[in-house]
Amino acid sequence: MTIDMSMPGSSGLLNAAGKRNMKFFSNSYVLALTGAAGIGGFLFGYDTGVISGALLYIRDEFPAVRDNYFLQETIVSLALVGAMLGAAGGGWINDAYGRKKSTLLADLMFALGSIVMCAAPGPYVLILGRLFVGLGVGIASVTAPVYIAEAAPSEIRGGLVSTNVLMITGGQFFSYLINLGFTEVPGTWRWMLGVAAVPAIVQFVLMLFLPESPRWLYWKDKKAQAIAVLEKIYDSDRLEEELELLASSSMHEFQSDNTASYLDVFKSKELRLAFFAGAGFQAFQQFTGINTVMYYSPTIVQMAGFTSNKLALLLSLIVAAMNAAGTIVGIYLIDRCGRRRLALTSLSGVVISLVILAMAFILQSSSSLCMAAANGTCQGILGWFAVAGLALYIAAFSPGMGPVPWAVNSEIYPEAYRGMCGGMSATVNWISNLIVAQTFLSIVGLVGTGVTFLIIAGIGVLAFIFVALYVPETKGLSFEQVEQLWKERAWGSHGDCQSLLGAAP
Repeated sequence: MTIDMSMPGSSGLLNAAGKRNMKFFSNSYVLALTGAAGIGGFLFGYDTGVISGALLYIRDEFPAVRDNYFLQETIVSLALVGAMLGAAGGGWINDAYGRKKSTLLADLMFALGSIVMCAAPGPYVLILGRLFVGLGVGIASVTAPVYIAEAAPSEIRGGLVSTNVLMITGGQFFSYLINLGFTEVPGTWRWMLGVAAVPAIVQFVLMLFLPESPRWLYWKDKKAQAIAVLEKIYDSDRLEEELELLASSSMHEFQSDNTASYLDVFKSKELRLAFFAGAGFQAFQQFTGINTVMYYSPTIVQMAGFTSNKLALLLSLIVAAMNAAGTIVGIYLIDRCGRRRLALTSLSGVVISLVILAMAFILQSSSSLCMAAANGTCQGILGWFAVAGLALYIAAFSPGMGPVPWAVNSEIYPEAYRGMCGGMSATVNWISNLIVAQTFLSIVGLVGTGVTFLIIAGIGVLAFIFVALYVPETKGLSFEQVEQLWKERAWGSHGDCQSLLGAAP
């Protein structure tokens, strides 16, 4: 879907929109709300990334862990299980008690889990701490994008929500640096896991002084408080426009009964369509392979022929830095190019890079092709070819398929169900994440690395088709316009919104 810009004076509208974008990006209040909420994303990234290095030292301290692969997998995966539970329950908590209280709860889980892990006398207490941290990750993965989206002007909403993804990727990168920094410090892994309590406490204190989401306040009939927040975001003319949109939205349909249920999502055709698009987008984010790269990049590098642990870790650090840098590009593009175009371009690059990776490994495994090459020259060339494919994958994925699914899921649901549907789609993301993490190496063992990457490339093609068919363009649209969009798709109506929104893609 695109807004028709062919009308007279459209260039003037574009210039005015550009000026408005710059004005909103210079609003310190909006940026403060985004920055404070984004700490949840940072904790999300840090706590999912730090365990890879900490586990090396946990195995050294606890012989029971060193000799038990299942226990090692449990230490890693319990955070993912907690994230699933946190995302599922966090959506309901968001809608029932608000975005602010949900953030405070996530911070308590982060801090408690970090302290428990830091002080753990044995592996089973450590696992309990990982579960607490996972609950915090799950709640934060729902709450931070929704809080930012509801406080953001529509012109820059995509960029601000993508800032939360930058905080996630930045947290992952920082966790690798912390892992390297604490390698020579007594109590190595305890510091690695315990330091996450600090940003959690910082965010908790900051959120005590920040407001609740203005849209949640308006929906809960706390209009005076909502207007007080909106006055700090918009000037008087734009404030009046926003209040008119809020007053005319479908929120009044839910004010007589503020207890939305999960079953309601599947009773409404427009909600079903929105949830199918959002949850499918989240699933494809994982099944197109990002966490095979983030969790197993050292392993992939070693599969490519670089056996040095130090070199593998260094290249993995570069991968994490590229992921964060690519997200910055996505922040710049998402409100300029639009969600759909950015995602489709990203998926095109992802498929090409996965084919390159697959071919490098397939050729490398065909020893007859390299027999004639002296001193392993052919193997070395193919190894660097695989690393180039890995770099291209991150460069393609991080600006588009990294931030766009989170941005879309923060804006495609009506107010009464935004937290609940966002939580359900985030749960789909975490389940998909766990499936990928638990099956990647097993599939490699069955069919080989090259064929595995070809399978993921095929999934990338399916993802491209899915986005093209089912994910609408929401760039620059108000939440009320997005709601009307789904009603139009569900019932095929062609009311007043048609001229405003344009034809659905």
